[in-house]
Amino acid sequence: MEELEHTCPHPRTTLTEPAIFARETSCDCLAPHEKLTIAQARRGTPVDRPVRVYADGIFDLFHSGHARALMQAKNLFPNTYLIVGVCSDELTHKYKGFTVMTEHERYEALRHCRYVDEVLRDAPWTLTPEFLEKHKIDFVAHDDIPYSSAGSEDVYKHIKEAGMFVPTQRTEGISTSDIITRIVRDYDVYARRNLQRGYTAKELNVSYINEKKYRLQNQVDRMKEKVRTVEEKSKHFVYRVEEKSHDLIQKWEEKSREFIGNFLELFGPDGTWKQVFQERSGRMLSYALSPRESPCNSPPRELSPLRSPSPPSPPTRWHSARPSPPTSPKGASASISSMSEGDEDEK
Repeated sequence: MEELEHTCPHPRTTLTEPAIFARETSCDCLAPHEKLTIAQARRGTPVDRPVRVYADGIFDLFHSGHARALMQAKNLFPNTYLIVGVCSDELTHKYKGFTVMTEHERYEALRHCRYVDEVLRDAPWTLTPEFLEKHKIDFVAHDDIPYSSAGSEDVYKHIKEAGMFVPTQRTEGISTSDIITRIVRDYDVYARRNLQRGYTAKELNVSYINEKKYRLQNQVDRMKEKVRTVEEKSKHFVYRVEEKSHDLIQKWEEKSREFIGNFLELFGPDGTWKQVFQERSGRMLSYALSPRESPCNSPPRELSPLRSPSPPSPPTRWHSARPSPPTSPKGASASISSMSEGDEDEK
């Protein structure tokens, strides 16, 4: 059993290295190879070796549709060893047409697909029993659409009849033909793109006139891009100015409302200034109508009988003596009565 484990390759458990190339002379699997049915393979038997599944194709411009088909083939059974056959340029150009990638580029693309365990170079266009026996192939995986080529309505017809065919599903919306159609449809765009990237007109098989036309179009596009950039910057600047203006107007309105409110609070009909003015006016009016009285404890003014009043001093040159006005009406009447009494004493 241990010898079988060393002589039979197992599916890769890591993705640190690319897939191996198949030997051209013989298969690496030396374990006893018994014919399996699909039901047996799905149950996980046999236990001493993986189920060897073969998938072939051109794989030009390797894309996600190819990878999904190989993923399905890899997951057909619990223990699958996936061998991928890639046809050479000679066979492909003869039966299908010219390829974009060379055969060596296509080999390397398949080696670095995570689902592939082994790559078989220069795969045959039609699978023969001798080829299947040589590589110990249990099942062949491909989409079940009849593939007419090389004078046959379906090159997988005899595989299907032998019960060795397992179908996979195509991925709609992507294929090598679709990708090439996009490039051909937008040929001018890609030619201009590569001219911009430094490729020469000779490398692109572009005529002198078309080269000048493409370069002129590239200059026009650059000018359009600059104008578009300036427009975007202008729009951004105008937007910033409008935003600032809106903020300034809003702040001005707030300050105006605040100023008007303060003004009305001071000078309005019920404002603070009116109340202060009314209070001061009432106070002044009350002072005018009822002036303060002189102190009642002040002694009355009397003239001494022994001493006559001194004559009034003559007025000086610079100052004139004026009697101070009485502070109140009672004070005025008291001074008048005292003066009359003094006159009577003198008489």
